[in-house]
Amino acid sequence: MIEYKDLEVVIREIKYDSEEYRNELKLRDEVLRKPLGMSLYDESLKADKNDIHIGAYVNNSMVGVLILTKLNSEDLKMRQVAVKETLQLKKIGSKMVFYAEDLAKKSGYKNMILNARKTAVLFYEKHGYKKISTEFLEINLPHYKMLKHID
Repeated sequence: MIEYKDLEVVIREIKYDSEEYRNELKLRDEVLRKPLGMSLYDESLKADKNDIHIGAYVNNSMVGVLILTKLNSEDLKMRQVAVKETLQLKKIGSKMVFYAEDLAKKSGYKNMILNARKTAVLFYEKHGYKKISTEFLEINLPHYKMLKHID
């Protein structure tokens, strides 16, 4: 068994339509859609062009992704947060969230909004996010809209 005790994780932005972006799509599909019997490639990915893409790397290999979508001058939406299944619970998701929040603050945003799968609500609550909706379905899974003031 491989031990991932002291992972050195590098977080950086991914350029849209690059080789890294294509790797991001594969990871998003593998982690977020295939387990549901769906394919990311069945969805329109046009909006990705205007988003901020963030990747997490271990030994130069992409192990996590997160996307930020600009909603307006004060609000960013965090979406498509995914970590390679074998590396979940290794704080990679937390590192990406901290990076995204720092980037948002430095860019003058005041709020981070997201739609969390019900199974991920506790993760986001530990990072200071609050539920601001009742449960709703998205991609046939229960979700909650969550918010964190980051200014």
